[in-house]
Amino acid sequence: MATDLLARQSVNTIKGLAMDAVQAANSGHPGMPMGMADTAYVLWSQFLKHDPADPHWPDRDRFVLSAGHGSMLLYSLLHLTGYDLSLDDLKNFRQWDSKTPGHPEVGHTAGVETTTGPLGQGFANGVGMALGERYLREHFGRALCDHWVYAIVSDGDLMEGISSEAASIAGHLKLGRLVYLYDDNSITIDGSTDLSFTEDRAKRFEAFGWHVQTVDGHNHEELAAAISVAKTDSDRPSLVICKSHIGHSSPSFEDSEKSHGAPLGEAEIRLTKEGLGMDPNAHFAVPAEVLAHMRASVEAHVQEHRAWEARLSESARKDEWRTWHAAPDLSTVEWPAFPADAKGIASRKSSHKVLNAVAAGVPQILGGSADLAGSNGSMLTGEAGIGPESFGGRNLFFGVREHAMASICNGMALHGGTVPYCATFLVFHDYMRPAVRLAGLMGQQVIYLYTHDSIYLGEDGPTHQPIEHLMAMRLIPNLHVIRPADANETAEAWKMALSRTEGPTALALSRQNLPTLDREALAPAAGTEKGAYVLVEAEGSHALTLIASGSEVCLALAARDVLQAEGTGTRVVSMPCWEVFAAQETATRAAVLGSAPRVSIEAGTTFGWERWVGDSGASVGVDRFGASAPGNVLGEKLGLSVDNVVAVARSVLG
Repeated sequence: MATDLLARQSVNTIKGLAMDAVQAANSGHPGMPMGMADTAYVLWSQFLKHDPADPHWPDRDRFVLSAGHGSMLLYSLLHLTGYDLSLDDLKNFRQWDSKTPGHPEVGHTAGVETTTGPLGQGFANGVGMALGERYLREHFGRALCDHWVYAIVSDGDLMEGISSEAASIAGHLKLGRLVYLYDDNSITIDGSTDLSFTEDRAKRFEAFGWHVQTVDGHNHEELAAAISVAKTDSDRPSLVICKSHIGHSSPSFEDSEKSHGAPLGEAEIRLTKEGLGMDPNAHFAVPAEVLAHMRASVEAHVQEHRAWEARLSESARKDEWRTWHAAPDLSTVEWPAFPADAKGIASRKSSHKVLNAVAAGVPQILGGSADLAGSNGSMLTGEAGIGPESFGGRNLFFGVREHAMASICNGMALHGGTVPYCATFLVFHDYMRPAVRLAGLMGQQVIYLYTHDSIYLGEDGPTHQPIEHLMAMRLIPNLHVIRPADANETAEAWKMALSRTEGPTALALSRQNLPTLDREALAPAAGTEKGAYVLVEAEGSHALTLIASGSEVCLALAARDVLQAEGTGTRVVSMPCWEVFAAQETATRAAVLGSAPRVSIEAGTTFGWERWVGDSGASVGVDRFGASAPGNVLGEKLGLSVDNVVAVARSVLG
């Protein structure tokens, strides 16, 4: 235990680094790091189990700075405890190619557990991490998995709706390894929280099933006692409400919104340092005794790490543990093959068959749906559900909480040891988009199953019929969107998703039956792995190319028959995944698309298809909201018909 003087010096050092870095960058948020320096110091010096020499040690505690704008708090702690983050890196705060970007980014800075920027995301990520911890602990035992998830959350986090969704799930599942420290400083950017946020947060979280305490966020004894008490409640996640002062110690800006998002100014920093007993002329000062103290606080955890490594090496389940923490081994999967069938099967149902085959061979896959499991084929047959009393199964029930579902899956992927998937209707991707975007940014392997992928879902009407959603997903960097044409392309899509460990994958699946294509007469479904492939070549001179995805591939084939009968040599290209096809060599893409005029066909917006059809081509799609009617009627009314495709093709050919 540090002396009071050493503890105070350590806290002041954190404050000084935050003030100096923001001032040097002329950009940033000094108020939050100053207000939560005491809380963070107590957590990191007395509780957090970690090893700076191995930031990826699986049994480390996780620390999430959900209030990511206060990034200098985290960067200061990482530097002081010995991570690969130098004082020069802190001086380079918010600059090009620095290790200290404005908001923490996982994979960019050693010791950062998740990318937090949009408020509420880190809150929900932490729930996913705690879920992953409990799942692995119940499967492997405490000898291999026994750690905690801590987070610092803000008023903004608690205001965002995602935090309520995630907190509700955490309370329901009794994720007792979750300890959140709430920076209750009564200030937002616009001013006092009295302007917009006056509910009783303690009662709210108690209603969610959380253990709630309130402490002075600057009293080290109270903070340590509260965290200790939180760790004795194994059945409830904990919220420690830390009454704090934004810009703590600043003579002019303490308790002011002005300290939130702008430098304090050289004069104010000087006054603050003088008041703290620091040298006002010293910048980025780190006293040797503070550095020694903070790095010594890690030594016991380094020993815990070594003991864990010894337990793993002696464990009879070490190979299984390592398998779960490696990329999925697809050689263990008995992939289903689907014979040609004119009636066919909906891709949501063929996906269900493939998913269950995958689950039999890939033990680390688990997931669930936002209250639509029976409809979107996301349930693992024969597996128990994950609930408050048992994590023995692999079926998760997220309830109607799409936003938290996606972000929790991000947290599970970040935690490691599982390959998470989640499912809902495609139109509800809108609720998930912020988390899906962050999965792409973080490069996390999360699999999204989006069913009811077009107007063909029918009578539910335009509120449930996705129009712009496929294209909106294709705009997200590092997200692969796969819309398979039949059951065998669906199996290939799953192979692609499971093989892709560097980012998320979305499968867009049909509600209605899709004919299972005759692969002896047509190209093998293995072409899916290239993103697009020639499904059937033109007979005679190649005069036209029809490009389609998903359910419209069969429409393209039917239109081809008419065009060929008229003497127009027509090639059909199945294009299930734009992103993979775009990454192919130029010559490969040219060989698939050919030089003939092109027409695209997809039951969604035509916006963006000009990329593939060019100025001389045309697109058949849906550029308006749908309507309530049977799916086949909608297809005819909205131009997804053989007659219309043929007419458009003729117009392109002049």
